[in-house]
Amino acid sequence: MDYAPIRDYAAVGDCHGSALVSRTGSVDWCSLERFDADPIFCRLLDSDQGGFLEVVPSEIRAVAREYEAGTNVLNTTIFAEDGAFTLIDFMPVGRQPRVGAHNYVDLDAPHVFARIIIQVEGRPTVTIRYRPSAAFGRVPTHLTLTTGAVTSADGPVLYHDLNGVKGSGDKIVARIRLAPGERRNLMVAARPLNQTRPLTALDQLLSITRAFWREWLDYNRYDGRYKHAVDRSLLTLKLLTYAPTGAIVAAATSSLPEEIGGTRNWDYRYCWLRDSAFTLAALATAGYGGEAARFSGFLQRACAASYPTLNIMYGIDVETDLTESIIDHLDGYQGSRPVRKGNGAHDQRQMDVFGEVMDWALVFQRLGGTVNAKQKTMLRGIADYVVAVWDQPDQGLWEMRGEPRHHVHGKIMCWVALDRAARLLGDQPTWARARDAALAEIKQRGVDTDRDHLIQAYDHTGVDAALLTVPLLGFPVSARCLEQTVQAVERELRSGDFVYRYIGSDGLEGGEGCFLICSFWLVEALLAVGRIDEGRTLFERLIDQANDVGLYAEEIDPNSGAFLGNMPQAFTHLSLVSAAFHLAMAEEAGARALAGSHADRTGRSVGATFGIRGLLSAFSTTRRVGRLLPSRKSVMPRALAQ
Repeated sequence: MDYAPIRDYAAVGDCHGSALVSRTGSVDWCSLERFDADPIFCRLLDSDQGGFLEVVPSEIRAVAREYEAGTNVLNTTIFAEDGAFTLIDFMPVGRQPRVGAHNYVDLDAPHVFARIIIQVEGRPTVTIRYRPSAAFGRVPTHLTLTTGAVTSADGPVLYHDLNGVKGSGDKIVARIRLAPGERRNLMVAARPLNQTRPLTALDQLLSITRAFWREWLDYNRYDGRYKHAVDRSLLTLKLLTYAPTGAIVAAATSSLPEEIGGTRNWDYRYCWLRDSAFTLAALATAGYGGEAARFSGFLQRACAASYPTLNIMYGIDVETDLTESIIDHLDGYQGSRPVRKGNGAHDQRQMDVFGEVMDWALVFQRLGGTVNAKQKTMLRGIADYVVAVWDQPDQGLWEMRGEPRHHVHGKIMCWVALDRAARLLGDQPTWARARDAALAEIKQRGVDTDRDHLIQAYDHTGVDAALLTVPLLGFPVSARCLEQTVQAVERELRSGDFVYRYIGSDGLEGGEGCFLICSFWLVEALLAVGRIDEGRTLFERLIDQANDVGLYAEEIDPNSGAFLGNMPQAFTHLSLVSAAFHLAMAEEAGARALAGSHADRTGRSVGATFGIRGLLSAFSTTRRVGRLLPSRKSVMPRALAQ
């Protein structure tokens, strides 16, 4: 098999695990039960050894695919020489029984990947191939064929209603010819299910899953002109949420390369506090309070695990040891080695994370959330810790693996942490002194005096795309400095519509593409400095860069448009949502509407564009006029949930 382009993948998930499906319907990545579980399919990382599930005709003439409206259910229609068939792919998920009518965070899922094959026209011969992976393909799987199932010792189970299944070693093959309207059903479970005939529940599972996603999306308060793109990004962010704890993974995959053939291949199936804070701000702005409330519990546990400091990332169940290891038997995507499990940056010092967590806590409170006594103690401890360490160097937001530097963005976020702490908890003399000292030092050492713009790090003349976030932080520098900073980033890092993170040595070999979040940050920065028409034009062009089903990876090659990095990427999708809301605000009230902090903008009236009001109580019965109430029926029967 040739590797499919990263751009060709769509994702399905159940807020526990996920799967990636290629444009031709091959399931080349799938982790069940947990995002960070060893994948049962990993052909994405080795075309020879990795497991997969595929349903293919002898020759593919054309493909049409789309998500069903308002869902993460994927439909792929494959046209062959002698007919066409449709694949319906999904991972069943629903609300727990007996939860409140507006509760979409307490979820049940049977932890299965489901595929329905429906013949549309003609009678093509279709081949079904299945090979599971164990331990990233390191351990051979010996398959056993029984009636209606293919099992493996301590491995996944394929349930099916196929005839003529043949097996050899670690692979099974079946060929079918269906008449129009006929269907076949496949279900892959992480372990044997309790039901004797699980395929009989497939239609019910599909109905529940469709209802779940549509009901959840109905709470979206954005009604602007870019609603389709915002809806898809919100659905993707929800898909990347680990329901049992509220953690949000940075991406669904591990080790997809930032440069084809390169070594910058990282495992992103963990919860970065920074990414999560940004994601929750985007969700809350759109009207989703339950996710923010659930994450506050995760954050409290995370802080307790590493108090008084904060790790930049945690496992999805608050694990603190994410030791990085090499999966050396896999070739990597298109030969991009090494394949990694774990992430060696988990114990880095990155100063910005304190500011992002404190900023998020203030937004949470502004939305009506309760910061309890334990959380206030935790936040005070974080502020005190920032007082002690703000003047030390760090690895920066981008997790550089070279020598630590005094990154200006990190220093600014330390100022943000102390500013938000004062607003949340009441100012303290030690916080005020450190905050003033940080501001004075940034103005003295963090600004290019010739051109009056912020720089990447002290004693370093270049800029950093992270500086594009500063105009939205309420940081007290002049409007001219902010305008000059945006221009400097464009001058040094912009390539067409795309933006590199930085230029220069970072302690790693090889290169990388442009980070898509940086392009959306540029949109917001342009809006904030009054270049609204330019921001709108760039935003619309970036929307056109999504793949055919509206998804984005982490990076893009500015020359070819090829996606790079892990997929789908929460960072990219959350920045699209944020930019869409900020664009609507700027168009209605001008750049002044974006002044101040994220908390200042929360709840700021922008007329009837999307009606931000009472966002945390979005689970109330308040609806937009003319909007139908969700059915509230997406409850997973206990008999179907493991």
